[in-house]
Amino acid sequence: MRLPVVPGVTPVALGAPERTAADLLSVLRRIKGTLDPGLEVSAVQAADLAHRHGAALVAVVEHPGADPALLVAVVVPADRVPAEHLLHGPSIREVTEGVTATGHPVVIIERIPVSGTGAQLQVVVTADGVAVVFTLHSPTGRGWLDVSGVAGRFVSGIEFSGIGRQSASRPRPGGTSARSARR
Repeated sequence: MRLPVVPGVTPVALGAPERTAADLLSVLRRIKGTLDPGLEVSAVQAADLAHRHGAALVAVVEHPGADPALLVAVVVPADRVPAEHLLHGPSIREVTEGVTATGHPVVIIERIPVSGTGAQLQVVVTADGVAVVFTLHSPTGRGWLDVSGVAGRFVSGIEFSGIGRQSASRPRPGGTSARSARR
């Protein structure tokens, strides 16, 4: 997977959960300009979840008029995408189908839960028979349209060649969690 350079998107390292947590925390502190202890807890939890689910990408998405959002991508076999149950429900605001700038079909499912936070799921099917499921989540929803636009430009520009072979050879998620690694 070749990632485009899009202002406002900062991918973080996925080598080890503690590295992912440290990188996330660094980016969030730069954006938020604070030493809020809640940021560290959020970074550790996000890193643990990303590693537990075998994420292929974790990135922070930012826009001047929005709170930061987290973009996570997971690679799954295309025939295992649970899209049908994701397309319906009271929190689904919009479902759009299209093609990325790199020529891959994409389904974008926008969900705004009752809490007002934003979540968006983008499913891109590659020529390698896999789907890359991107989840964008904003804990506050402030500036949602701006931050989801930045994420959309980023996802649309990703080149997916060879990703099916990479995901097949990838080791299963596991190892030490970021939380327990510090003890």
